[in-house]
Amino acid sequence: MKHKDLQQRLADTGYIADEGLAMALSLAMTLERSLLLEGEAGVGKTEIAKVLAQVMDTDLIRLQCYEGLDANAALYEWNYQRQLLAIKVREGADMSADDVETHIFSEPFLLRRPLLEAISRDKPPVLLIDEIDRADEEFEAYLLEILSDFQVTVPELGTIAARTIPYVILTSNGTRELSDALRRRCLYSYVDYPDAAKELRIVKAHMPDIDAALAQQIVGFVQSLRRETLEKTPGIAESLDWAAALTGLAVKALADDPETICASLVCLLKTEADIKSITGEVTARLIGKVA
Repeated sequence: MKHKDLQQRLADTGYIADEGLAMALSLAMTLERSLLLEGEAGVGKTEIAKVLAQVMDTDLIRLQCYEGLDANAALYEWNYQRQLLAIKVREGADMSADDVETHIFSEPFLLRRPLLEAISRDKPPVLLIDEIDRADEEFEAYLLEILSDFQVTVPELGTIAARTIPYVILTSNGTRELSDALRRRCLYSYVDYPDAAKELRIVKAHMPDIDAALAQQIVGFVQSLRRETLEKTPGIAESLDWAAALTGLAVKALADDPETICASLVCLLKTEADIKSITGEVTARLIGKVA
C-alpha cells in the first residue's frame, strides 16, 4: 500500500500519522519487515498497531513485555494437565512409552502463545510486541528466529513455519538500549510528541463536535504544560481525556473557571509530585498563554 493511501486510511480511523511514519509503515508492509517504534510513553506507539489492524481488517495479537518474560509466555507451552489426563486414559492400553510420548507431544496439546499464534493464522494479523525494552536482553534472542525467518522451532515437533507473515510492530520507551541484532531486523521510526497543529488535528479527529476555540486552548495549554518540569509528561491519550472532561463539564473557555480547570488537571497529571508542582499560580500562568 502506498504511504499516502495508508496515511489517509489511518486518518480516517482518527490516527494522524506524519509522512515519515506512514512511509515506515508502508515499507514495513511491502518488505515484510518488522517496524520498531521508539519514543516517550504516551505518544501513540501502541495505538499505531491498533489502528493498523483496523485499517487492514485483521486481528491484533499483543505480546506485552515485562522483566522475566520467557519463551513459555511468548512462544508456546505444553498443556500439562491435558497431557497427564491423556497418560491416565492410556494406562493399561496396548501402547508403548514412545507411542504415548509421541501422542502427548503433538499439536493438539500445544498451547500457542502470541508469537506462535501470530505466524499460525491464515490471514496475516498485526503482531504488537509492546515495550520490548522492558523484557530482559536474553528474551531478544527468542525473537530473532521469528523476525528473521518467521518460524519457530519446537524441539518435540520440529520447525513450524509461518502460514502467513504478520505485520509486526515493536515498541520501545527507551528504558534500555536494544541489541544491534534486533535493530538490524527492523525498520525504524521515532515517534515524538505532536506539535500544536498535529495535536489539534488529533483532538478534532476524535472529538469532531468540540468547540474550535476550546480545542485550540486545550492544545495550547497541554503544549505549554509539557515544557514544565514533570515526572510524567502528559501524552496524547491524556490530552483527549482532558478534552472530553472539559466538554463534559460544559467549559467554554479555560479562563472562565480557573478553579475547575485546576481540579480537572488530574486528567493530565499522573503523579503526586506533578500535581503539587502545577499549582494554581502555574495553572493561571499557562491559561494566560492561551486565553
